[in-house]
Formats: sequence, structure tokens, C-alpha cells
Amino acid sequence: MLAQAPAGAAAEATAPQHAGGEVNLKLPDLDLVTVGGYDGRLLLMIGLGVSVAGILFGLFFLNQLKNLPVHKSMREISELIYETCKTYLVTQGKFIALLEIFIAAVIVLYFGVLVGLEAFRVAIILLFSVIGILGSYSVAWFGIRVNTYANSRTAFASLQGKPYPVYAIPIKAGMSIGMLLISVELLIMLGILLFIPGDYAGPCFIGFAIGESLGAAALRIAGGIFTKIADIGSDLMKIVFNIKEDDARNPGVIADCTGDNAGDSVGPSADGFETYGVTGVALITFILLAVPQAETQVQLLVWIFVMRIMMILASGGSYLLNEAVAKARYGNAAKMNFEAPLTSLVWLTSFVSVAATYVVSYVLIRELGDSTLWWKLATIITCGTLAGAIIPELVKVFTSTESSHVREVVTSSREGGPSLNILSGFVAGNFSAYWIGLSIVALMSIAYLVSSVSASMSDPSFMLAPAVFAFGLVAFGFLGMGPVTIAVDSYGPVTDNAQSVFELSVIESIPGIHQELKKDFGLDVKFDQAKDLLEENDGAGNTFKATAKPVLIGTAVVGATTMIFSIIVALTHGLTENLDKLSLLHAPFLLGLVTGGAVIYWFTGASTQAVTTGAYRAVEFIKANIKLDDTVTKASVEDSKKVVEICTQYAQKGMFNIFLTVFFSTLAFAFVEPYFFIGYLVSIALFGLYQAVFMANAGGAWDNAKKIVETELKMKNTPLHAATVVGDTVGDPFKDTSSVALNPVIKFTTLFGLLAVELAVTLTAQRGAMVSHVLAAVFFAISVVFVYRSFYNMRIGAN
Repeated sequence: MLAQAPAGAAAEATAPQHAGGEVNLKLPDLDLVTVGGYDGRLLLMIGLGVSVAGILFGLFFLNQLKNLPVHKSMREISELIYETCKTYLVTQGKFIALLEIFIAAVIVLYFGVLVGLEAFRVAIILLFSVIGILGSYSVAWFGIRVNTYANSRTAFASLQGKPYPVYAIPIKAGMSIGMLLISVELLIMLGILLFIPGDYAGPCFIGFAIGESLGAAALRIAGGIFTKIADIGSDLMKIVFNIKEDDARNPGVIADCTGDNAGDSVGPSADGFETYGVTGVALITFILLAVPQAETQVQLLVWIFVMRIMMILASGGSYLLNEAVAKARYGNAAKMNFEAPLTSLVWLTSFVSVAATYVVSYVLIRELGDSTLWWKLATIITCGTLAGAIIPELVKVFTSTESSHVREVVTSSREGGPSLNILSGFVAGNFSAYWIGLSIVALMSIAYLVSSVSASMSDPSFMLAPAVFAFGLVAFGFLGMGPVTIAVDSYGPVTDNAQSVFELSVIESIPGIHQELKKDFGLDVKFDQAKDLLEENDGAGNTFKATAKPVLIGTAVVGATTMIFSIIVALTHGLTENLDKLSLLHAPFLLGLVTGGAVIYWFTGASTQAVTTGAYRAVEFIKANIKLDDTVTKASVEDSKKVVEICTQYAQKGMFNIFLTVFFSTLAFAFVEPYFFIGYLVSIALFGLYQAVFMANAGGAWDNAKKIVETELKMKNTPLHAATVVGDTVGDPFKDTSSVALNPVIKFTTLFGLLAVELAVTLTAQRGAMVSHVLAAVFFAISVVFVYRSFYNMRIGAN
């Protein structure tokens, strides 16, 4: 079996395990001890109430957004966008259900057939994998409903001619999503902790994590492909036909708006939900594997979850305070820097969370270990919490409209056209990967140093591998202000859609519109001023969409470290055997490191190939069907739906090939050799980190270079504008397809890998190495079929 009870402290650490490894870990009784003098179960029950309050917070804001004033022409467009989003999500839901069959087959084969667990326990694992999928899916649905209310209300608010309402509505929408998303996640996890028997909680957590990871990966990949097919198809029309952005006659614009939600709302919502849950599951698994004493396990588990409860309160309170300040400062202003209140919100939440971290740690675990452990653990979490604020600042250096790097992209485009535009974006992306990589290393180093000087953490009878726990806490801290991180990320799709809704409503050309707006809403409208506000705010949205991406990918990589350690503990029987195989001197481990990089580069190419072919088909259709004569004011709904259909078709084809390649590659490499697989997982995380950061920030630089030309320089429909549009179309799949999808791909590979390597080791023990190697070859051959399909069957000439 994969996990057997070793001797000594490690034996105690892994004692709860039996056949099936981590999935059979037994949670200790929460009534075993008090935590800081408080009943641990009672503290977590209070957390259920906070989670419900967070959900109500999100629903209350949703209702407020719905009831904001909006002109019927704008509301009709936002509802059309929502209807197309609904169609897309229903289609994706059916597709995810199909993919779950593959996961379910492995779960049943391993736990039901090979391990021989009773049917009820296998059913629990399957049930919670479905709950995980439904969690990712439901928060994604909620996100598009919030955003499609907010986009038309933001567009209408711009008619007031003041910037504050144009800022306030998107951030309220973002907080609605962020608070509900994190609260739902916490509610489910607390429910497992509090109400599921300890010997069943392990299967629940692992099944839940795999399910939400599958849902997020599918929605992120497909959404990223969909949105960039539509975006490129729509953007290129500006050059081909010399028409304005979001021209209502362009049938690609509705698809672009749907894509903004499919890629920039659905994807991040599901991704954030999964990231929050998987990081928690990784820490729970670590504590149960690496901490021998049940009493200490309870103290650490309650401490971690009380911290999560506190962080919801910190985020909600910081938002309300920041909004009060922003309203007092900008409420009646004629001009404002849209990035300023978003930046202050991130930093305020960070400081409040850091302060609360130390307070909660002192109250709950001041007696844990020696008298210094409480502040050392709080300091480690603080490294991650500060990363959630520092990394966005570094991202803005390379992607903001105020960034010298972005302005360099614009400058290079003046004489060098698209060629130098693209090269300058590459420079920005590469530099950003260097600085963000070093910042993550610095923060993780601080966490490591703090853990290494802690006498308690260095004692094997207290904890195995304290540095790994420290890294897991850094990932935990990354998400310390999860609602705010999601909120500023969700700000972008609302601002992007608001511009489109304004144009698609053709409100300027409605007869008698000035009198109607004056009579019904008391507005004296200046349409040019309103459009300027929306465009400027979209630049801020682009910047803050970019800031959340490295935070999420950083969390995935740092959190994967903790989950990989869980596999290592099981493979080495509590770090007592075969440690020499975790070395470059063990050839399979080195080969695994090399293999992981190959898969990351395949994924980047395959996801971009799907965008390229889909965009070609979309452009082909739009060029053949766009009507630009004076008698036409809007594209037909039928043509718009056809473009949406093209985007959905290629998103699903691309996702299907990509997912099955990842699925069968994970099985194949797990069956090759366990330590080969460990090297593979480490490589996936590290290559993925730098590839994702580079691509996300290069794309952000290209995007905002175009925005500077459009808003600040006001040089639309010029050669300079055309050059920046071309650069932006290169950046589109960089920042919104390949880079962002690497986050759930890393986590799904690691989580499913936990199951795959257990399957491989158990089968090897029962059937012999030859059977495992034959299966590895079979699974690899199947994965190569889908690799082939992801390129050669997705080529333009093959479709």
C-alpha cells in the first residue's frame, strides 16, 4: 500500500491512515481540547454564522445593483448578454458532467475495486466531488448575474458626467462576488469539519477538492478560449473596416461581451473558489500527516479556520470603510484616478488582515509550543498577506496606464508599428516575471527562516517538515483578503462590458433621448464625456484584472508545494525511507523535472491554437456578414448568436483535447515511477509560475498600451492605433487564456495526481511493475492522441 504506519513520531503523524492514503485520514475530535480557552467547536459554529452573513452580504449587493436606475436600451443589451452567457454556461455544465465521468471512473476503480472500500465510502468521495463541481459552477453563475446587472448600470451612471458612480458600481459588484464566493467555500468546509464524522471527513475533503478543481479548470480553459476568440474577432474589425470600438453593427461585439463574462468573470470566480478550497485542503492534509499529536492538530485546525472567518470580516469591514472615504473624497469630483481607491482598498485590507492575524493568533495559540510560536506563525501568514498587496503593486509597474513599460510599448509603436509593439510587450512580461519571482522567493524565504528558528516547529515530535507548513501558510496568507482580491479582479469585466453596453444600446441615436433622460431621470447628458469616463475606467479595470492573476498563480504554486509534500510523506512512509530518490542523482526524478516543462509548453500552444482557429472562423463569418450601410444601426441577433456559437464550439473542442491530455498524462506519469511523478509535479508548478506571470503581464502591457492611444492620445483609427490593436490581439490569449488557465491546471494535476499515484503504487504492489509500466505506456499513448488533436485537428485547414 502507499501509506503504511512507520515508527516513532512519523508513525503517530500518519497513524490515522490505512488503505487509501490521505483520503482516509481521520480528523480528530474537535471537542478534544479547548483552543485559547475557547471551545473549538463553538468557534467554528460561529464561523457558520459569519459565512451565512457573507452570503447575505453578496445577495444584498446583488439586489441593490438590480434596483439601480438604467435606461431600457441599456438594460435590454445587458439582458441579451446574460441570456447568451446562460446558454454558454448550460452547455459548459453538460460538458463538465461528461468530464466528471472520467474522474468518477478512476475513483471507483481505485477505492472501490483495488482498495476495497465499502460502497458507502466510495459514494461519499463521488458525492463531494460533485459538490465541488457544483460549488465552482454556482459561484460562476452568480458572478455573471452580478456583472450583467452591473454593466448596464455602470454605463447608465456615466451619463451623470461624474466619475465616482462609474467606479462605485463595479467595485460593489466585485465585493458581492468576492464575499459570496469565499463565504460559500468556507460554509462547505466548516460543514465537513463540524458535521461529518472524522473518519469520513478525509474522503469528503479530497473529493470536494478534486471536484472544484475539475470545475474550475474546465471553466477557466473554455472561458479563456471563448473570450479571446470573440475579443480578437471583434477587435480586428476595427482595423479591417475602420469602425469604432464596440460598433453596434459588428456581430462580434455581443460575443465579446459574453466572452468578458465567460473568461473574465466565470473563470476567475470558479478559479478563486477552487483556489481557496484547495489551499485549505492542502493545509488540513499536512496537519493530519505531519503533526503527531491529536491535541495539536485540533489547535492548528481551529486556528486556521478562525483566521479564515476573521478574514471575511476584515475584507467586508475594510471595503465599507474604504468606500466611505472614497465617497467623501470623490463623490462630487469632476475627475478622479480610478486606480486610487482600488489601490487603497487592497492596502487597507492587507493591513487590517495583518493586525487581525496577530490578534487572533495570540488569543488562540499563545500557549501552543513555546511562548513564541503564536507570533512566528502569524508572521509567516503575514508574508502571504503582504504578497497579496505587494504583487499587485509590482504588476502595476508593468501593466498600468501610468507604467513606463506600457508607455514604452506605445512609443515603440510610433515608428516600429506592430513589430516593435510586440517586442516591447515581451520585454515587459519578462521583466515582470523576474521581479515577481524574486518577490515570491523573498517572502517564502522569510517564512522559511522564521520556521527554522522556531524550536517547537523544528521538533519532529511536534511537526514534520516545518518549512513545508510555512510555505502552505504563505499560500494561505495570499488568500487572506480573498473577497477583495476577487473584487478587484471582477471590477475589470464590468468596466469592459459597460463600454460595450453603451455603444450597443445606440442610446445617442434614439430620437428625443435628451428630453427623455431629462424627464425620466433628471439628467442633462453629455455623451462624449460619459464615453470618456467609461474608457478611462476600463483602463483601471484592465490593470486590476492583471493584478489578481499573479496572486492566484502564486497561490497555486506555493499551495501545490504543500500537497506535493503530502504525496512525499506517503511515498516515504513518513520521511523515513527512499529520501535519496528525491534527488537529481535519481534519474527518474530528474527526468520528471524535464517532462513537466514540456507539458507546460504544450498547454500554452494548445490553448492558443484553439483561440487562433476559432478567431479565424469568427473573423471569416463577421467579414462575410457585417452590414455597414447607413440603413443599419445594429447587427442582427441571429448573426450575433452565430458568432457566440462559433466561440462556444472552439472553446469546447479546445477544452476537451486539453483536459483529456492533462488527465491521461497525469495517469501515465504516475504509473512510470512515483519519484518521476514527484519531479513532474514540481516542474509543472515552477514552469507554470513563470510562464503564467510572463504571459499575463505582457498581455496586460499590450492591452493598456492600446488604451492609452484610445483615451489619452485620442488617436483611434490611425496607424499607431492599428499597431496597438495588433499587439493587444497577441496579448489577448497570453493574458486571458493560457496564463490564467495554468493556475487550475497546476492544482488539478496535483490533486488528481494524489489519487493517480496511489492508484499506481497500489496496482504495482498487487500486480507487479510490468503491469504498471504497460499501463503507463497505454495512458501516454492516449494522451499523445489528444496532444495531436489539440494541434493538428485544431488547425485552420482542418476545420
